[in-house]
Amino acid sequence: QVKFVESGGGLVQPGGSLRLSCAASGNDFEGLPMGWYRQAPGKERVQVARITPYGRINYVDAVKGRFTISRDNANNTVWLQMNSLKPEDTAVYYCNAIYFAELGTYWGQGTQVTVSS
Repeated sequence: QVKFVESGGGLVQPGGSLRLSCAASGNDFEGLPMGWYRQAPGKERVQVARITPYGRINYVDAVKGRFTISRDNANNTVWLQMNSLKPEDTAVYYCNAIYFAELGTYWGQGTQVTVSS
């Protein structure tokens, strides 16, 4: 059984920072390309960052230079460091394996990030 549990969200002022964590359970985490996704109110869920098992990373343009994705395969954890946050970053943030996300399965409860003054 695969499970992803996100944490670290909260309310932050514009320009602030948050670090999101994703704890993964199940087998073969180290072999899974992982992604962070977000869903803003009234919008579809979109991927914002991804990392392969060997550390190859991609970001969407909206977060490049501000967000950093990383992973610890030994501890089944993925992080998203978010700096210079903007109100438009407000969303529920989720992590998932890329493969499962494309299948629409194993979504966790997410963690709410609200950027507001």
